[in-house]
Amino acid sequence: MKQLLFPNNTQFWYETLRSMSHIAYGGADFGEVVSTAARITEGDYGSWYTEWFATAGRVSAEAEKALAAGHRVSARDGFLRASNYYRSSEFFLHGKDCDPRHDHAYDRSVECFQAAAALYTTPRIEPVRIPYEDTTLPGYLYRADDSGTPRPTLIMHNGFDGTAEEMHFFGALAGVERGYTVLVFDGPGMPGPRHHQGLVFRPDWENVITPVIDFAETIPEVDNSRIALLGLSMGGLLAPRAAAFEHRLAALIALDGLYDLGETSVRNIPGDRQEAERLLRAQSAPELDAALEQIMTKDPIARWALNHGMYVMGVDSPRAFNASYLDYTLAGGIAEKIQCPTLVCDAEEDEFFKGQPEQLYAHLTCPKTLMLFTAEEGAGAHCHPGATRLANARIYDWLDDTLANTGAR
Repeated sequence: MKQLLFPNNTQFWYETLRSMSHIAYGGADFGEVVSTAARITEGDYGSWYTEWFATAGRVSAEAEKALAAGHRVSARDGFLRASNYYRSSEFFLHGKDCDPRHDHAYDRSVECFQAAAALYTTPRIEPVRIPYEDTTLPGYLYRADDSGTPRPTLIMHNGFDGTAEEMHFFGALAGVERGYTVLVFDGPGMPGPRHHQGLVFRPDWENVITPVIDFAETIPEVDNSRIALLGLSMGGLLAPRAAAFEHRLAALIALDGLYDLGETSVRNIPGDRQEAERLLRAQSAPELDAALEQIMTKDPIARWALNHGMYVMGVDSPRAFNASYLDYTLAGGIAEKIQCPTLVCDAEEDEFFKGQPEQLYAHLTCPKTLMLFTAEEGAGAHCHPGATRLANARIYDWLDDTLANTGAR
Protein backbone atom coordinates (compact mmCIF):
# COMPACT_ATOMS: atom_id res chain seq x y z
CA MET A 1 0.00 0.00 0.00
CA LYS A 2 1.27 3.49 -0.84
CA GLN A 3 2.42 5.42 2.22
CA LEU A 4 -0.10 8.25 2.22
CA LEU A 5 1.49 9.78 5.32
CA PHE A 6 5.12 9.70 6.50
CA PRO A 7 6.36 8.72 3.01
CA ASN A 8 9.95 8.22 4.18
CA ASN A 9 9.25 6.29 7.37
CA THR A 10 7.59 2.88 7.11
CA GLN A 11 7.44 2.56 10.90
CA PHE A 12 5.42 5.75 11.41
CA TRP A 13 3.19 4.93 8.43
CA TYR A 14 2.41 1.41 9.66
CA GLU A 15 1.46 2.65 13.13
CA THR A 16 -0.69 5.38 11.59
CA LEU A 17 -2.41 2.82 9.37
CA ARG A 18 -2.92 0.73 12.49
CA SER A 19 -4.88 3.57 14.08
CA MET A 20 -6.80 4.16 10.86
CA SER A 21 -7.82 0.50 10.81
CA HIS A 22 -9.58 0.96 14.14
CA ILE A 23 -11.98 3.45 12.54
CA ALA A 24 -14.02 0.41 11.45
CA TYR A 25 -15.10 -0.29 15.03
CA GLY A 26 -15.11 3.20 16.50
CA GLY A 27 -11.49 3.41 17.66
CA ALA A 28 -10.57 6.48 15.63
CA ASP A 29 -11.88 9.15 13.28
CA PHE A 30 -10.12 9.79 9.99
CA GLY A 31 -9.78 13.53 10.49
CA GLU A 32 -8.40 13.11 14.00
CA VAL A 33 -5.75 10.69 12.74
CA VAL A 34 -4.75 12.84 9.77
CA SER A 35 -4.61 16.10 11.72
CA THR A 36 -2.53 14.46 14.43
CA ALA A 37 -0.14 12.95 11.89
CA ALA A 38 0.25 16.34 10.21
CA ARG A 39 1.65 17.79 13.45
CA ILE A 40 4.20 15.00 13.96
CA THR A 41 7.81 15.38 12.87
CA GLU A 42 8.62 12.33 10.80
CA GLY A 43 10.92 9.94 12.66
CA ASP A 44 10.78 11.90 15.94
CA TYR A 45 9.51 9.65 18.73
CA GLY A 46 9.07 12.58 21.10
CA SER A 47 6.91 14.42 18.60
CA TRP A 48 4.85 11.27 18.03
CA TYR A 49 4.14 11.01 21.75
CA THR A 50 3.36 14.71 22.21
CA GLU A 51 0.84 14.97 19.39
CA TRP A 52 -1.00 11.70 20.00
CA PHE A 53 -1.15 12.44 23.71
CA ALA A 54 -2.58 15.90 22.98
CA THR A 55 -5.27 14.45 20.71
CA ALA A 56 -6.12 11.81 23.29
CA GLY A 57 -6.44 14.45 25.99
CA ARG A 58 -8.70 16.63 23.89
CA VAL A 59 -10.98 13.74 22.89
CA SER A 60 -11.18 12.34 26.43
CA ALA A 61 -12.03 15.78 27.84
CA GLU A 62 -14.88 16.09 25.36
CA ALA A 63 -16.09 12.63 26.37
CA GLU A 64 -16.07 13.66 30.04
CA LYS A 65 -18.23 16.69 29.20
CA ALA A 66 -20.67 14.53 27.25
CA LEU A 67 -20.93 12.08 30.14
CA ALA A 68 -21.54 14.85 32.66
CA ALA A 69 -24.35 16.15 30.45
CA GLY A 70 -25.95 12.72 30.21
CA HIS A 71 -24.97 11.99 26.59
CA ARG A 72 -23.87 8.42 27.16
CA VAL A 73 -23.41 7.31 23.55
CA SER A 74 -21.31 10.36 22.71
CA ALA A 75 -19.24 9.80 25.84
CA ARG A 76 -18.74 6.13 25.01
CA ASP A 77 -17.56 6.91 21.49
CA GLY A 78 -15.18 9.60 22.72
CA PHE A 79 -13.65 7.43 25.44
CA LEU A 80 -13.15 4.62 22.93
CA ARG A 81 -11.21 6.84 20.52
CA ALA A 82 -9.23 8.46 23.33
CA SER A 83 -8.20 5.03 24.59
CA ASN A 84 -6.75 4.15 21.20
CA TYR A 85 -4.97 7.50 20.86
CA TYR A 86 -3.37 7.14 24.30
CA ARG A 87 -2.23 3.65 23.24
CA SER A 88 -0.65 5.07 20.12
CA SER A 89 1.06 7.91 22.03
CA GLU A 90 3.16 5.60 24.20
CA PHE A 91 4.04 3.12 21.47
CA PHE A 92 7.61 4.27 20.83
CA LEU A 93 8.52 4.92 24.48
CA HIS A 94 9.14 1.30 25.45
CA GLY A 95 12.58 0.23 26.63
CA LYS A 96 14.42 -1.63 29.34
CA ASP A 97 14.61 1.71 31.17
CA CYS A 98 10.95 2.60 30.92
CA ASP A 99 9.98 6.19 30.19
CA PRO A 100 7.53 7.34 32.90
CA ARG A 101 5.33 8.86 30.18
CA HIS A 102 4.81 5.29 28.96
CA ASP A 103 3.22 4.18 32.24
CA HIS A 104 0.94 7.21 32.47
CA ALA A 105 -0.29 7.06 28.87
CA TYR A 106 -0.91 3.33 29.13
CA ASP A 107 -2.94 3.74 32.32
CA ARG A 108 -4.97 6.52 30.70
CA SER A 109 -5.67 4.25 27.72
CA VAL A 110 -7.04 1.56 30.02
CA GLU A 111 -9.07 4.06 32.06
CA CYS A 112 -10.69 5.46 28.91
CA PHE A 113 -11.43 2.02 27.52
CA GLN A 114 -13.06 0.90 30.75
CA ALA A 115 -15.10 4.11 30.84
CA ALA A 116 -16.32 3.30 27.33
CA ALA A 117 -17.00 -0.35 28.20
CA ALA A 118 -19.19 0.69 31.13
CA LEU A 119 -21.37 2.69 28.73
CA TYR A 120 -22.14 -0.21 26.40
CA THR A 121 -25.52 -1.87 26.79
CA THR A 122 -25.17 -4.29 23.88
CA PRO A 123 -22.78 -6.01 24.05
CA ARG A 124 -22.04 -6.18 27.74
CA ILE A 125 -18.31 -5.71 28.33
CA GLU A 126 -17.05 -6.66 31.77
CA PRO A 127 -13.47 -6.28 33.04
CA VAL A 128 -12.29 -9.57 34.54
CA ARG A 129 -9.30 -10.91 36.46
CA ILE A 130 -8.26 -14.41 35.40
CA PRO A 131 -6.50 -16.55 38.04
CA TYR A 132 -2.93 -17.28 36.92
CA GLU A 133 -0.31 -18.90 39.12
CA ASP A 134 -0.11 -16.70 42.25
CA THR A 135 -1.67 -13.63 40.62
CA THR A 136 -4.26 -12.73 37.94
CA LEU A 137 -4.31 -11.64 34.31
CA PRO A 138 -6.47 -8.68 33.19
CA GLY A 139 -9.09 -9.16 30.54
CA TYR A 140 -12.58 -8.41 29.26
CA LEU A 141 -15.61 -10.64 28.87
CA TYR A 142 -18.00 -9.77 26.03
CA ARG A 143 -21.54 -11.15 26.37
CA ALA A 144 -23.95 -11.00 23.46
CA ASP A 145 -26.98 -10.69 25.77
CA ASP A 146 -28.25 -11.35 29.31
CA SER A 147 -29.81 -14.76 28.61
CA GLY A 148 -27.00 -16.82 30.10
CA THR A 149 -27.17 -19.10 27.05
CA PRO A 150 -23.94 -21.02 26.32
CA ARG A 151 -22.48 -19.76 23.05
CA PRO A 152 -19.49 -20.60 20.87
CA THR A 153 -16.61 -18.74 22.44
CA LEU A 154 -13.46 -17.07 21.14
CA ILE A 155 -10.52 -16.41 23.44
CA MET A 156 -8.29 -13.68 21.99
CA HIS A 157 -4.94 -12.13 22.81
CA ASN A 158 -2.53 -9.71 21.22
CA GLY A 159 1.18 -10.13 20.56
CA PHE A 160 4.55 -8.40 20.92
CA ASP A 161 3.34 -4.83 21.30
CA GLY A 162 -0.47 -4.68 21.52
CA THR A 163 -2.99 -4.43 24.34
CA ALA A 164 -6.07 -6.35 25.37
CA GLU A 165 -8.04 -3.14 24.87
CA GLU A 166 -6.90 -2.93 21.24
CA MET A 167 -8.43 -6.36 20.58
CA HIS A 168 -11.83 -4.64 20.77
CA PHE A 169 -11.05 -3.33 17.27
CA PHE A 170 -9.15 -6.42 16.07
CA GLY A 171 -12.11 -8.79 16.38
CA ALA A 172 -13.74 -8.78 19.82
CA LEU A 173 -16.65 -6.54 18.85
CA ALA A 174 -16.95 -8.33 15.50
CA GLY A 175 -17.29 -11.63 17.34
CA VAL A 176 -19.97 -10.56 19.75
CA GLU A 177 -21.91 -9.04 16.83
CA ARG A 178 -21.98 -12.55 15.38
CA GLY A 179 -23.31 -14.12 18.56
CA TYR A 180 -20.07 -15.29 20.12
CA THR A 181 -19.02 -14.98 23.73
CA VAL A 182 -15.58 -13.35 23.58
CA LEU A 183 -12.88 -13.41 26.25
CA VAL A 184 -9.93 -11.07 25.69
CA PHE A 185 -6.89 -10.99 27.97
CA ASP A 186 -3.31 -9.79 28.41
CA GLY A 187 -0.81 -12.55 29.14
CA PRO A 188 2.68 -12.28 30.64
CA GLY A 189 4.83 -9.81 28.68
CA MET A 190 1.75 -7.97 27.43
CA PRO A 191 1.02 -4.47 28.69
CA GLY A 192 -1.12 -4.99 31.79
CA PRO A 193 0.94 -7.77 33.41
CA ARG A 194 4.23 -6.17 32.29
CA HIS A 195 3.38 -2.71 33.63
CA HIS A 196 1.78 -3.65 36.91
CA GLN A 197 3.12 -7.08 37.84
CA GLY A 198 6.50 -7.23 36.14
CA LEU A 199 5.53 -10.38 34.22
CA VAL A 200 7.55 -10.98 31.06
CA PHE A 201 6.87 -13.23 28.07
CA ARG A 202 7.32 -16.98 28.35
CA PRO A 203 7.57 -19.44 25.45
CA ASP A 204 5.53 -22.24 27.09
CA TRP A 205 2.28 -20.44 26.34
CA GLU A 206 0.18 -23.50 27.15
CA ASN A 207 0.83 -22.67 30.81
CA VAL A 208 -0.91 -19.34 30.16
CA ILE A 209 -3.80 -20.61 28.05
CA THR A 210 -4.73 -23.56 30.29
CA PRO A 211 -5.77 -21.37 33.26
CA VAL A 212 -7.57 -19.02 30.86
CA ILE A 213 -9.63 -21.94 29.52
CA ASP A 214 -10.22 -23.12 33.10
CA PHE A 215 -11.65 -19.67 33.83
CA ALA A 216 -13.72 -19.60 30.63
CA GLU A 217 -15.33 -22.92 31.48
CA THR A 218 -16.81 -21.39 34.65
CA ILE A 219 -18.75 -18.78 32.64
CA PRO A 220 -22.39 -19.75 31.87
CA GLU A 221 -22.27 -18.05 28.46
CA VAL A 222 -19.37 -20.26 27.31
CA ASP A 223 -20.09 -23.47 25.40
CA ASN A 224 -17.23 -25.59 26.67
CA SER A 225 -17.30 -27.82 23.59
CA ARG A 226 -16.81 -24.86 21.23
CA ILE A 227 -13.93 -22.76 22.57
CA ALA A 228 -11.58 -21.33 19.95
CA LEU A 229 -8.34 -19.39 20.38
CA LEU A 230 -7.01 -16.48 18.30
CA GLY A 231 -3.52 -15.02 18.62
CA LEU A 232 -2.58 -11.77 16.87
CA SER A 233 0.89 -10.99 15.47
CA MET A 234 3.41 -12.66 17.83
CA GLY A 235 0.28 -14.31 19.19
CA GLY A 236 0.31 -16.16 15.86
CA LEU A 237 3.10 -18.27 17.36
CA LEU A 238 2.05 -18.22 21.01
CA ALA A 239 -1.49 -19.46 20.36
CA PRO A 240 -0.35 -22.40 18.19
CA ARG A 241 2.25 -23.29 20.82
CA ALA A 242 -0.55 -23.43 23.42
CA ALA A 243 -2.82 -25.46 21.14
CA ALA A 244 -0.08 -28.05 20.66
CA PHE A 245 -0.43 -29.04 24.33
CA GLU A 246 -3.91 -27.79 25.33
CA HIS A 247 -6.37 -30.03 23.50
CA ARG A 248 -9.62 -28.61 24.83
CA LEU A 249 -9.62 -26.10 21.97
CA ALA A 250 -12.13 -26.67 19.18
CA ALA A 251 -10.38 -24.32 16.72
CA LEU A 252 -7.27 -22.16 16.38
CA ILE A 253 -6.61 -18.94 14.44
CA ALA A 254 -3.08 -17.64 13.87
CA LEU A 255 -3.39 -14.01 12.74
CA ASP A 256 -0.86 -14.05 11.13
CA GLY A 257 0.88 -17.39 11.38
CA LEU A 258 4.43 -17.63 12.74
CA TYR A 259 6.69 -20.66 12.96
CA ASP A 260 10.07 -19.62 14.39
CA LEU A 261 10.94 -16.22 15.86
CA GLY A 262 14.56 -17.34 16.05
CA GLU A 263 14.75 -16.79 12.30
CA THR A 264 14.50 -13.06 12.90
CA SER A 265 17.26 -13.21 15.52
CA VAL A 266 19.85 -14.90 13.32
CA ARG A 267 19.14 -13.47 9.88
CA ASN A 268 21.65 -10.59 10.18
CA ILE A 269 24.41 -12.63 11.84
CA PRO A 270 27.10 -14.03 9.50
CA GLY A 271 27.55 -17.79 9.40
CA ASP A 272 25.13 -20.65 9.79
CA ARG A 273 22.23 -20.90 12.26
CA GLN A 274 24.18 -23.03 14.73
CA GLU A 275 27.02 -20.52 14.97
CA ALA A 276 24.60 -17.59 15.24
CA GLU A 277 22.77 -19.27 18.12
CA ARG A 278 26.08 -20.01 19.86
CA LEU A 279 27.06 -16.33 19.68
CA LEU A 280 23.68 -15.13 20.87
CA ARG A 281 23.72 -17.43 23.90
CA ALA A 282 27.42 -16.96 24.70
CA GLN A 283 28.42 -15.46 28.03
CA SER A 284 30.40 -12.85 26.10
CA ALA A 285 30.31 -11.80 22.43
CA PRO A 286 31.61 -8.22 22.27
CA GLU A 287 31.79 -8.03 18.47
CA LEU A 288 28.14 -9.06 18.11
CA ASP A 289 27.13 -6.66 20.89
CA ALA A 290 28.87 -3.82 19.02
CA ALA A 291 27.22 -4.80 15.74
CA LEU A 292 23.76 -4.78 17.33
CA GLU A 293 24.42 -1.38 18.89
CA GLN A 294 25.45 -0.09 15.47
CA ILE A 295 22.27 -1.45 13.91
CA MET A 296 20.23 0.36 16.59
CA THR A 297 22.03 3.60 15.78
CA LYS A 298 21.35 3.38 12.05
CA ASP A 299 17.95 1.67 11.86
CA PRO A 300 15.04 3.23 13.81
CA ILE A 301 12.81 0.17 13.33
CA ALA A 302 15.50 -2.09 14.77
CA ARG A 303 16.11 0.37 17.59
CA TRP A 304 12.46 0.34 18.60
CA ALA A 305 12.13 -3.45 18.25
CA LEU A 306 15.23 -4.15 20.31
CA ASN A 307 14.32 -1.65 23.03
CA HIS A 308 10.76 -2.93 23.26
CA GLY A 309 12.03 -6.50 23.14
CA MET A 310 14.32 -5.95 26.12
CA TYR A 311 11.36 -4.50 28.01
CA VAL A 312 8.87 -7.30 27.35
CA MET A 313 11.40 -10.12 27.75
CA GLY A 314 12.92 -8.65 30.90
CA VAL A 315 16.52 -8.69 29.63
CA ASP A 316 19.19 -6.01 29.64
CA SER A 317 20.90 -6.17 26.24
CA PRO A 318 19.94 -6.40 22.55
CA ARG A 319 21.82 -9.69 22.28
CA ALA A 320 19.94 -11.17 25.23
CA PHE A 321 16.66 -10.20 23.58
CA ASN A 322 17.65 -11.89 20.33
CA ALA A 323 18.75 -14.95 22.30
CA SER A 324 15.38 -15.09 24.05
CA TYR A 325 13.61 -15.23 20.68
CA LEU A 326 15.35 -18.53 19.92
CA ASP A 327 13.04 -20.24 22.42
CA TYR A 328 9.91 -19.08 20.58
CA THR A 329 9.56 -21.76 17.94
CA LEU A 330 7.15 -24.44 16.76
CA ALA A 331 9.95 -26.52 15.27
CA GLY A 332 10.99 -29.90 16.60
CA GLY A 333 7.56 -31.46 16.20
CA ILE A 334 5.59 -28.91 18.22
CA ALA A 335 3.39 -27.71 15.34
CA GLU A 336 2.62 -31.32 14.50
CA LYS A 337 1.03 -31.81 17.94
CA ILE A 338 -1.84 -29.40 17.18
CA GLN A 339 -5.05 -31.40 16.78
CA CYS A 340 -7.86 -28.87 16.29
CA PRO A 341 -8.82 -27.28 12.95
CA THR A 342 -6.44 -24.38 12.36
CA LEU A 343 -6.67 -21.22 10.28
CA VAL A 344 -3.33 -19.68 9.31
CA CYS A 345 -3.63 -16.13 8.01
CA ASP A 346 -1.00 -14.66 5.68
CA ALA A 347 -0.32 -11.12 4.44
CA GLU A 348 1.01 -10.73 0.91
CA GLU A 349 3.34 -7.85 1.80
CA ASP A 350 4.17 -8.71 5.42
CA GLU A 351 7.14 -6.50 6.30
CA PHE A 352 8.13 -8.45 9.41
CA PHE A 353 7.64 -12.21 8.97
CA LYS A 354 7.39 -12.93 5.26
CA GLY A 355 7.10 -16.66 4.55
CA GLN A 356 6.48 -17.78 8.13
CA PRO A 357 2.73 -18.46 7.72
CA GLU A 358 3.54 -20.90 4.94
CA GLN A 359 6.11 -22.62 7.17
CA LEU A 360 3.57 -23.09 9.94
CA TYR A 361 0.94 -24.34 7.51
CA ALA A 362 3.35 -26.85 5.99
CA HIS A 363 4.11 -28.39 9.39
CA LEU A 364 0.51 -28.75 10.53
CA THR A 365 -0.99 -32.24 10.45
CA CYS A 366 -4.43 -31.21 11.74
CA PRO A 367 -7.30 -29.99 9.51
CA LYS A 368 -5.89 -26.71 8.20
CA THR A 369 -6.62 -23.66 6.04
CA LEU A 370 -4.18 -21.05 4.71
CA MET A 371 -5.92 -17.71 4.10
CA LEU A 372 -4.02 -15.11 2.04
CA PHE A 373 -4.85 -11.41 2.23
CA THR A 374 -3.58 -9.30 -0.66
CA ALA A 375 -2.38 -5.78 -1.33
CA GLU A 376 -5.10 -5.32 -3.95
CA GLU A 377 -7.66 -5.84 -1.17
CA GLY A 378 -5.91 -3.25 1.01
CA ALA A 379 -5.06 -6.12 3.34
CA GLY A 380 -1.48 -6.93 2.41
CA ALA A 381 0.24 -5.54 5.52
CA HIS A 382 1.06 -7.54 8.66
CA CYS A 383 -2.23 -8.40 10.44
CA HIS A 384 -4.19 -6.57 7.70
CA PRO A 385 -4.67 -3.04 9.09
CA GLY A 386 -6.78 -1.04 6.70
CA ALA A 387 -8.98 -4.04 5.86
CA THR A 388 -10.38 -4.89 9.27
CA ARG A 389 -13.95 -5.56 8.17
CA LEU A 390 -12.78 -7.81 5.34
CA ALA A 391 -10.43 -9.76 7.61
CA ASN A 392 -13.04 -10.21 10.33
CA ALA A 393 -15.63 -11.38 7.81
CA ARG A 394 -13.40 -14.08 6.37
CA ILE A 395 -12.03 -15.22 9.71
CA TYR A 396 -15.42 -15.44 11.42
CA ASP A 397 -17.01 -17.13 8.42
CA TRP A 398 -14.31 -19.79 8.68
CA LEU A 399 -14.89 -20.08 12.43
CA ASP A 400 -18.68 -20.28 11.99
CA ASP A 401 -18.31 -23.15 9.54
CA THR A 402 -15.65 -24.91 11.61
CA LEU A 403 -17.54 -24.79 14.90
CA ALA A 404 -20.79 -25.78 13.22
CA ASN A 405 -19.13 -29.11 12.49
CA THR A 406 -17.72 -29.50 16.00
CA GLY A 407 -19.49 -31.80 18.42
CA ALA A 408 -19.10 -31.85 22.18
CA ARG A 409 -15.70 -33.22 23.17
